[in-house]
Amino acid sequence: MGFQLDRIDRSILSSLQEDATLSVAEVAERAGISASPCWRRIRRLEEEGVIRRRVALLDAEKLRVGVTVFVSIRTSQHNAAWAERFCRAVSAIPEVVEFHRMSGTVDYLLRVVVPDIAAYDAIYKRLIAVGDLLDVSSSFSMERIKYTTALPTDYAP
Repeated sequence: MGFQLDRIDRSILSSLQEDATLSVAEVAERAGISASPCWRRIRRLEEEGVIRRRVALLDAEKLRVGVTVFVSIRTSQHNAAWAERFCRAVSAIPEVVEFHRMSGTVDYLLRVVVPDIAAYDAIYKRLIAVGDLLDVSSSFSMERIKYTTALPTDYAP
């Protein structure tokens, strides 16, 4: 990043993370500046890739995907061809909303959203069809205690 974020930039980012539909005037007012410099700052934050995109957050319950499953996967395959095929196959599953390669005893961690256990079983079968998995361990979330898409801005340079 070729610039430093100041208090105003952090305020703009916090406001947009809270509600990306706010007008530039509303964001500017919250940041304590006028609309034109606020708009320029937002554009710069977009150009620098700090603001990657603006999206709508949907209600999982209303879309009937309120069951969250965390899936830990271990494999004995650690070659590039297998990993590429595996990552492509898992990334193509819409119910997989997060997919991480991990350090430690688990190779991959997935967050999957589905309507019920039967729907998860279908996802599980797709995962094991990729092949060469040592272990697939599924943990169903019983209660979401905290969920946010807002990132802390205090660590930015």
